[in-house]
Amino acid sequence: MLAKLYRFHDGRVFLSEGDPEMDPASCNLVLCFADKQHLETDYLHNALRGYFPAAEIVLCSTSGEISGPAVTDGGVSIVALRFDHTALQAQCVNISAYADSFGAGRGLADRCLRDGVPPKYLLVVSDGSFVNGTDLLNGIHAAPGWEQVLVTGGLAGDGLRFSSTLVGLNAPAQQGNIVGIGFFGDKLAVGHGSKGGWDTFGLEKVVTRSDHNVLYELDGVNALSVYKRYLGPDASGLPGAALLFPLAVVLPDTGEAVVRTILSVDEEAGTMTFAGDIPVDSRARFMRANFDRLINASHGAALNATLPNGASGPQYALLISCVGRKVILRDRIEEEVDAVIDQFGGQCVMSGFYSYGELSPNVPGGKCQLHNQTMTITTFYEME
Repeated sequence: MLAKLYRFHDGRVFLSEGDPEMDPASCNLVLCFADKQHLETDYLHNALRGYFPAAEIVLCSTSGEISGPAVTDGGVSIVALRFDHTALQAQCVNISAYADSFGAGRGLADRCLRDGVPPKYLLVVSDGSFVNGTDLLNGIHAAPGWEQVLVTGGLAGDGLRFSSTLVGLNAPAQQGNIVGIGFFGDKLAVGHGSKGGWDTFGLEKVVTRSDHNVLYELDGVNALSVYKRYLGPDASGLPGAALLFPLAVVLPDTGEAVVRTILSVDEEAGTMTFAGDIPVDSRARFMRANFDRLINASHGAALNATLPNGASGPQYALLISCVGRKVILRDRIEEEVDAVIDQFGGQCVMSGFYSYGELSPNVPGGKCQLHNQTMTITTFYEME
Protein backbone atom coordinates (compact mmCIF):
# COMPACT_ATOMS: atom_id res chain seq x y z
CA MET A 1 0.00 0.00 0.00
CA LEU A 2 1.15 3.51 -0.79
CA ALA A 3 -0.48 6.83 0.15
CA LYS A 4 0.43 10.30 -1.15
CA LEU A 5 -0.94 13.77 -0.45
CA TYR A 6 -1.60 16.06 -3.40
CA ARG A 7 -2.41 19.74 -3.85
CA PHE A 8 -4.75 21.48 -6.28
CA HIS A 9 -4.04 24.93 -7.72
CA ASP A 10 -4.98 26.76 -10.92
CA GLY A 11 -6.81 23.74 -12.25
CA ARG A 12 -3.86 21.39 -11.81
CA VAL A 13 -3.02 18.53 -9.42
CA PHE A 14 0.43 18.64 -7.78
CA LEU A 15 2.34 16.20 -5.61
CA SER A 16 3.72 17.79 -2.44
CA GLU A 17 7.13 19.26 -3.19
CA GLY A 18 10.07 16.93 -2.54
CA ASP A 19 7.89 13.83 -2.22
CA PRO A 20 8.84 10.99 -4.60
CA GLU A 21 6.19 10.53 -7.26
CA MET A 22 4.26 7.32 -7.67
CA ASP A 23 2.69 6.31 -10.95
CA PRO A 24 -0.73 8.07 -10.90
CA ALA A 25 -2.10 5.33 -13.15
CA SER A 26 -1.40 2.77 -10.39
CA CYS A 27 -3.64 4.52 -7.84
CA ASN A 28 -6.95 2.79 -7.27
CA LEU A 29 -8.59 5.20 -4.80
CA VAL A 30 -8.55 9.00 -4.52
CA LEU A 31 -10.30 10.78 -1.63
CA CYS A 32 -10.89 14.48 -2.27
CA PHE A 33 -12.35 16.63 0.51
CA ALA A 34 -13.07 20.20 -0.57
CA ASP A 35 -15.05 23.30 0.26
CA LYS A 36 -18.36 23.24 -1.62
CA GLN A 37 -17.35 26.09 -3.92
CA HIS A 38 -14.78 23.79 -5.56
CA LEU A 39 -17.40 21.11 -6.22
CA GLU A 40 -20.17 23.24 -7.72
CA THR A 41 -18.55 22.91 -11.15
CA ASP A 42 -16.89 19.89 -12.75
CA TYR A 43 -13.36 21.33 -13.07
CA LEU A 44 -11.96 19.62 -9.93
CA HIS A 45 -13.36 16.23 -10.87
CA ASN A 46 -12.06 16.58 -14.43
CA ALA A 47 -8.58 17.49 -13.21
CA LEU A 48 -8.47 14.49 -10.87
CA ARG A 49 -9.75 12.12 -13.54
CA GLY A 50 -7.10 13.35 -15.96
CA TYR A 51 -4.33 12.83 -13.38
CA PHE A 52 -5.57 9.52 -11.94
CA PRO A 53 -7.05 7.68 -14.93
CA ALA A 54 -7.76 4.32 -13.24
CA ALA A 55 -8.76 5.39 -9.70
CA GLU A 56 -12.11 5.41 -7.96
CA ILE A 57 -12.50 9.14 -7.23
CA VAL A 58 -14.58 10.19 -4.20
CA LEU A 59 -15.57 13.86 -3.81
CA CYS A 60 -17.00 15.29 -0.57
CA SER A 61 -17.87 18.83 0.52
CA THR A 62 -16.59 19.92 3.91
CA SER A 63 -16.68 22.29 6.85
CA GLY A 64 -12.87 22.35 6.79
CA GLU A 65 -10.14 20.20 5.32
CA ILE A 66 -7.30 18.16 6.87
CA SER A 67 -4.14 17.45 4.87
CA GLY A 68 -1.21 16.20 6.88
CA PRO A 69 -0.82 18.50 9.89
CA ALA A 70 -2.65 21.41 8.20
CA VAL A 71 -6.28 22.40 8.71
CA THR A 72 -7.78 24.74 6.11
CA ASP A 73 -11.02 26.54 5.32
CA GLY A 74 -12.16 26.85 1.73
CA GLY A 75 -9.41 24.53 0.50
CA VAL A 76 -8.92 21.13 -1.10
CA SER A 77 -7.45 17.97 0.51
CA ILE A 78 -6.43 15.14 -1.83
CA VAL A 79 -4.97 11.75 -0.97
CA ALA A 80 -4.19 9.07 -3.55
CA LEU A 81 -4.04 5.46 -2.37
CA ARG A 82 -2.63 2.36 -4.04
CA PHE A 83 -3.69 -0.97 -2.59
CA ASP A 84 -1.57 -3.84 -3.86
CA HIS A 85 -3.44 -6.82 -2.38
CA THR A 86 -6.93 -5.41 -1.77
CA ALA A 87 -9.86 -5.31 -4.19
CA LEU A 88 -12.29 -2.38 -4.11
CA GLN A 89 -15.97 -2.21 -4.94
CA ALA A 90 -17.17 1.41 -5.24
CA GLN A 91 -20.85 2.30 -5.54
CA CYS A 92 -23.03 5.40 -5.30
CA VAL A 93 -26.75 5.73 -4.58
CA ASN A 94 -28.91 8.84 -4.25
CA ILE A 95 -31.41 9.29 -1.46
CA SER A 96 -34.03 10.49 -3.98
CA ALA A 97 -34.25 6.98 -5.44
CA TYR A 98 -35.43 5.47 -2.14
CA ALA A 99 -38.33 5.93 0.25
CA ASP A 100 -36.01 6.82 3.13
CA SER A 101 -32.44 6.64 4.41
CA PHE A 102 -32.91 3.06 5.62
CA GLY A 103 -33.79 1.99 2.08
CA ALA A 104 -30.79 3.86 0.71
CA GLY A 105 -28.51 2.07 3.17
CA ARG A 106 -29.93 -1.30 2.22
CA GLY A 107 -29.57 -0.45 -1.46
CA LEU A 108 -25.95 0.63 -1.00
CA ALA A 109 -25.12 -2.61 0.84
CA ASP A 110 -26.68 -4.70 -1.92
CA ARG A 111 -24.52 -2.94 -4.51
CA CYS A 112 -21.25 -3.27 -2.59
CA LEU A 113 -21.09 -7.05 -2.81
CA ARG A 114 -18.36 -8.90 -4.69
CA ASP A 115 -19.40 -12.30 -6.04
CA GLY A 116 -22.34 -12.08 -3.65
CA VAL A 117 -20.12 -11.61 -0.59
CA PRO A 118 -20.03 -8.48 1.63
CA PRO A 119 -16.68 -6.70 2.05
CA LYS A 120 -14.35 -6.90 5.00
CA TYR A 121 -14.74 -3.17 5.50
CA LEU A 122 -17.03 -0.43 4.09
CA LEU A 123 -16.09 3.25 3.90
CA VAL A 124 -19.18 5.47 3.69
CA VAL A 125 -19.13 9.10 2.53
CA SER A 126 -22.66 10.47 2.62
CA ASP A 127 -24.67 13.59 1.92
CA GLY A 128 -25.04 15.50 5.17
CA SER A 129 -28.26 17.44 4.49
CA PHE A 130 -30.93 14.97 3.31
CA VAL A 131 -29.68 11.69 4.81
CA ASN A 132 -30.52 10.45 8.30
CA GLY A 133 -27.24 8.86 9.34
CA THR A 134 -28.78 6.55 11.93
CA ASP A 135 -31.30 5.10 9.48
CA LEU A 136 -28.63 4.82 6.78
CA LEU A 137 -26.47 2.64 9.02
CA ASN A 138 -29.43 0.56 10.15
CA GLY A 139 -30.22 -0.13 6.51
CA ILE A 140 -26.67 -1.23 5.78
CA HIS A 141 -26.50 -3.58 8.75
CA ALA A 142 -29.96 -5.02 7.96
CA ALA A 143 -28.69 -6.46 4.66
CA PRO A 144 -27.94 -10.22 4.77
CA GLY A 145 -24.37 -10.95 5.86
CA TRP A 146 -23.63 -7.35 6.88
CA GLU A 147 -24.10 -7.71 10.64
CA GLN A 148 -20.35 -8.07 11.31
CA VAL A 149 -18.98 -5.83 8.53
CA LEU A 150 -16.88 -2.95 9.87
CA VAL A 151 -18.32 0.38 8.70
CA THR A 152 -16.81 3.85 9.23
CA GLY A 153 -17.01 7.19 7.46
CA GLY A 154 -18.75 10.54 7.71
CA LEU A 155 -21.41 12.96 6.50
CA ALA A 156 -20.39 15.77 4.15
CA GLY A 157 -20.30 19.36 5.40
CA ASP A 158 -21.12 22.84 4.14
CA GLY A 159 -19.07 25.11 6.37
CA LEU A 160 -21.33 26.85 8.87
CA ARG A 161 -23.96 27.46 6.19
CA PHE A 162 -25.89 24.20 6.77
CA SER A 163 -27.50 24.71 3.36
CA SER A 164 -26.62 21.73 1.14
CA THR A 165 -23.79 19.23 0.80
CA LEU A 166 -22.23 17.54 -2.23
CA VAL A 167 -20.81 14.02 -2.70
CA GLY A 168 -19.64 12.30 -5.87
CA LEU A 169 -18.12 9.08 -7.18
CA ASN A 170 -16.31 9.16 -10.53
CA ALA A 171 -18.53 12.09 -11.54
CA PRO A 172 -19.16 15.70 -10.46
CA ALA A 173 -20.58 15.84 -6.92
CA GLN A 174 -24.33 16.13 -6.35
CA GLN A 175 -26.77 16.62 -3.49
CA GLY A 176 -28.20 13.47 -1.93
CA ASN A 177 -25.41 11.10 -2.99
CA ILE A 178 -24.14 8.33 -0.71
CA VAL A 179 -20.87 6.63 -1.66
CA GLY A 180 -19.71 3.26 -0.36
CA ILE A 181 -16.27 1.76 -0.94
CA GLY A 182 -16.08 -1.94 -0.12
CA PHE A 183 -12.62 -3.39 0.69
CA PHE A 184 -11.98 -7.10 0.02
CA GLY A 185 -8.96 -9.19 0.96
CA ASP A 186 -7.08 -10.75 3.87
CA LYS A 187 -4.02 -8.49 3.66
CA LEU A 188 -5.79 -5.32 4.81
CA ALA A 189 -6.01 -4.36 8.49
CA VAL A 190 -8.39 -1.53 9.44
CA GLY A 191 -8.56 0.16 12.83
CA HIS A 192 -11.01 2.70 14.20
CA GLY A 193 -11.45 5.07 17.13
CA SER A 194 -13.95 7.78 18.05
CA LYS A 195 -13.80 10.09 21.06
CA GLY A 196 -15.50 13.32 22.10
CA GLY A 197 -13.94 14.71 25.26
CA TRP A 198 -16.91 16.82 26.36
CA ASP A 199 -17.88 17.46 29.98
CA THR A 200 -21.40 16.46 31.04
CA PHE A 201 -23.41 18.57 33.46
CA GLY A 202 -26.85 18.47 35.04
CA LEU A 203 -28.95 15.47 35.98
CA GLU A 204 -29.57 12.54 33.65
CA LYS A 205 -33.00 12.67 32.03
CA VAL A 206 -35.11 10.12 30.15
CA VAL A 207 -36.40 10.76 26.64
CA THR A 208 -40.17 10.33 27.03
CA ARG A 209 -41.28 11.57 23.60
CA SER A 210 -39.40 11.72 20.31
CA ASP A 211 -39.83 10.98 16.62
CA HIS A 212 -36.62 9.77 15.00
CA ASN A 213 -34.32 12.83 15.36
CA VAL A 214 -36.95 15.25 16.73
CA LEU A 215 -37.01 15.53 20.52
CA TYR A 216 -40.25 16.57 22.24
CA GLU A 217 -39.99 15.68 25.91
CA LEU A 218 -37.47 14.89 28.62
CA ASP A 219 -38.90 13.38 31.82
CA GLY A 220 -42.36 14.31 30.51
CA VAL A 221 -41.46 18.01 30.23
CA ASN A 222 -41.08 20.07 27.05
CA ALA A 223 -37.49 19.41 25.93
CA LEU A 224 -36.72 22.88 24.58
CA SER A 225 -37.77 24.56 27.82
CA VAL A 226 -35.55 22.16 29.80
CA TYR A 227 -32.63 22.81 27.46
CA LYS A 228 -33.02 26.59 27.76
CA ARG A 229 -33.19 26.39 31.54
CA TYR A 230 -29.89 24.51 31.71
CA LEU A 231 -28.17 26.85 29.24
CA GLY A 232 -29.20 29.99 31.12
CA PRO A 233 -27.98 33.18 29.35
CA ASP A 234 -26.45 31.11 26.53
CA ALA A 235 -29.97 30.12 25.44
CA SER A 236 -30.36 33.52 23.76
CA GLY A 237 -27.82 32.40 21.16
CA LEU A 238 -29.91 29.46 19.90
CA PRO A 239 -29.83 27.74 17.47
CA GLY A 240 -26.16 28.65 16.80
CA ALA A 241 -25.20 28.17 20.46
CA ALA A 242 -26.37 24.55 20.23
CA LEU A 243 -23.01 23.57 18.71
CA LEU A 244 -21.45 24.45 22.05
CA PHE A 245 -23.91 22.37 24.11
CA PRO A 246 -24.60 18.96 22.54
CA LEU A 247 -26.42 16.10 24.21
CA ALA A 248 -24.91 12.85 25.51
CA VAL A 249 -27.36 10.04 24.75
CA VAL A 250 -27.25 6.45 26.05
CA LEU A 251 -29.18 4.30 23.57
CA PRO A 252 -31.76 1.98 25.16
CA ASP A 253 -31.16 -1.05 22.93
CA THR A 254 -27.36 -1.23 23.21
CA GLY A 255 -26.44 0.88 26.24
CA GLU A 256 -23.85 2.65 24.08
CA ALA A 257 -23.28 6.39 24.51
CA VAL A 258 -23.36 8.72 21.51
CA VAL A 259 -23.23 12.49 21.14
CA ARG A 260 -25.99 14.37 19.35
CA THR A 261 -25.80 17.93 17.98
CA ILE A 262 -28.87 20.14 17.63
CA LEU A 263 -29.47 21.23 14.04
CA SER A 264 -32.51 23.44 14.65
CA VAL A 265 -35.14 24.44 17.18
CA ASP A 266 -38.85 25.05 16.69
CA GLU A 267 -39.93 27.67 19.19
CA GLU A 268 -43.62 27.27 18.42
CA ALA A 269 -43.64 23.49 18.76
CA GLY A 270 -41.05 23.49 21.54
CA THR A 271 -38.96 20.83 19.79
CA MET A 272 -35.30 20.29 18.93
CA THR A 273 -34.12 18.53 15.76
CA PHE A 274 -30.84 16.63 16.09
CA ALA A 275 -28.32 15.29 13.58
CA GLY A 276 -29.18 11.70 14.55
CA ASP A 277 -31.99 9.73 16.13
CA ILE A 278 -32.81 10.01 19.84
CA PRO A 279 -35.04 7.00 20.65
CA VAL A 280 -37.67 7.01 23.38
CA ASP A 281 -36.29 5.63 26.68
CA SER A 282 -32.78 6.91 25.90
CA ARG A 283 -31.01 8.55 28.80
CA ALA A 284 -29.65 12.04 28.10
CA ARG A 285 -27.35 14.57 29.75
CA PHE A 286 -26.24 18.00 28.60
CA MET A 287 -22.62 18.62 27.61
CA ARG A 288 -20.23 21.57 27.32
CA ALA A 289 -16.76 22.10 25.95
CA ASN A 290 -13.48 21.52 27.78
CA PHE A 291 -10.64 22.57 25.46
CA ASP A 292 -7.94 20.30 26.84
CA ARG A 293 -10.26 17.30 27.02
CA LEU A 294 -11.34 17.82 23.40
CA ILE A 295 -7.72 17.74 22.26
CA ASN A 296 -6.87 14.79 24.50
CA ALA A 297 -9.85 12.93 23.06
CA SER A 298 -8.27 13.16 19.60
CA HIS A 299 -5.21 11.40 20.98
CA GLY A 300 -7.50 8.82 22.58
CA ALA A 301 -9.24 8.16 19.27
CA ALA A 302 -5.83 7.68 17.62
CA LEU A 303 -4.78 5.30 20.39
CA ASN A 304 -7.90 3.20 19.87
CA ALA A 305 -7.32 3.18 16.09
CA THR A 306 -3.70 2.01 16.41
CA LEU A 307 -3.20 -1.31 14.64
CA PRO A 308 -1.28 -4.25 16.14
CA ASN A 309 1.11 -4.45 13.20
CA GLY A 310 4.42 -3.66 14.81
CA ALA A 311 6.34 -0.41 15.12
CA SER A 312 5.61 0.72 11.56
CA GLY A 313 2.10 1.86 12.49
CA PRO A 314 -0.69 2.66 10.03
CA GLN A 315 0.19 3.65 6.47
CA TYR A 316 -2.81 5.95 6.14
CA ALA A 317 -5.20 7.55 8.63
CA LEU A 318 -8.54 9.08 7.70
CA LEU A 319 -9.55 11.81 10.17
CA ILE A 320 -13.19 12.97 10.32
CA SER A 321 -13.94 15.54 13.00
CA CYS A 322 -17.15 17.45 13.71
CA VAL A 323 -17.73 21.04 12.62
CA GLY A 324 -18.76 21.80 16.22
CA ARG A 325 -15.27 21.00 17.49
CA LYS A 326 -13.85 23.38 14.90
CA VAL A 327 -16.15 26.16 16.05
CA ILE A 328 -15.08 25.68 19.66
CA LEU A 329 -11.33 25.11 19.24
CA ARG A 330 -10.88 27.96 16.72
CA ASP A 331 -7.19 28.90 16.65
CA ARG A 332 -6.34 25.73 18.54
CA ILE A 333 -7.90 23.45 15.93
CA GLU A 334 -4.57 22.12 14.63
CA GLU A 335 -3.77 20.89 18.14
CA GLU A 336 -6.27 18.04 17.77
CA VAL A 337 -4.52 16.98 14.56
CA ASP A 338 -1.14 17.32 16.27
CA ALA A 339 -2.43 15.00 19.01
CA VAL A 340 -3.06 12.33 16.36
CA ILE A 341 0.41 12.84 14.86
CA ASP A 342 1.90 12.36 18.33
CA GLN A 343 0.38 8.88 18.39
CA PHE A 344 1.06 7.78 14.80
CA GLY A 345 4.32 9.58 14.09
CA GLY A 346 5.35 11.52 11.02
CA GLN A 347 5.47 8.52 8.66
CA CYS A 348 1.71 8.02 8.60
CA VAL A 349 -0.07 9.91 5.81
CA MET A 350 -3.18 11.67 7.12
CA SER A 351 -6.09 13.46 5.50
CA GLY A 352 -9.74 14.12 6.25
CA PHE A 353 -12.40 16.74 6.79
CA TYR A 354 -14.75 18.48 9.23
CA SER A 355 -18.21 16.97 8.95
CA TYR A 356 -21.88 17.08 9.86
CA GLY A 357 -21.61 13.61 11.42
CA GLU A 358 -19.09 10.84 12.03
CA LEU A 359 -19.65 7.12 11.49
CA SER A 360 -17.84 4.55 13.65
CA PRO A 361 -18.43 1.76 16.16
CA ASN A 362 -17.86 2.72 19.77
CA VAL A 363 -15.85 -0.43 20.44
CA PRO A 364 -14.09 -3.07 18.30
CA GLY A 365 -16.64 -5.50 16.92
CA GLY A 366 -19.52 -3.17 17.71
CA LYS A 367 -22.20 -1.90 15.37
CA CYS A 368 -21.41 1.36 13.58
CA GLN A 369 -23.14 4.40 15.10
CA LEU A 370 -23.69 7.98 14.01
CA HIS A 371 -21.72 10.38 16.20
CA ASN A 372 -21.55 14.16 16.52
CA GLN A 373 -18.86 16.31 18.09
CA THR A 374 -16.21 13.57 17.96
CA MET A 375 -12.84 13.02 16.34
CA THR A 376 -13.26 9.77 14.43
CA ILE A 377 -10.21 8.03 12.93
CA THR A 378 -9.91 5.07 10.58
CA THR A 379 -6.46 3.57 10.01
CA PHE A 380 -5.24 1.39 7.15
CA TYR A 381 -2.34 -1.04 6.92
CA GLU A 382 -1.84 -3.46 4.04
CA MET A 383 0.45 -6.39 4.75
CA GLU A 384 2.87 -7.69 2.11
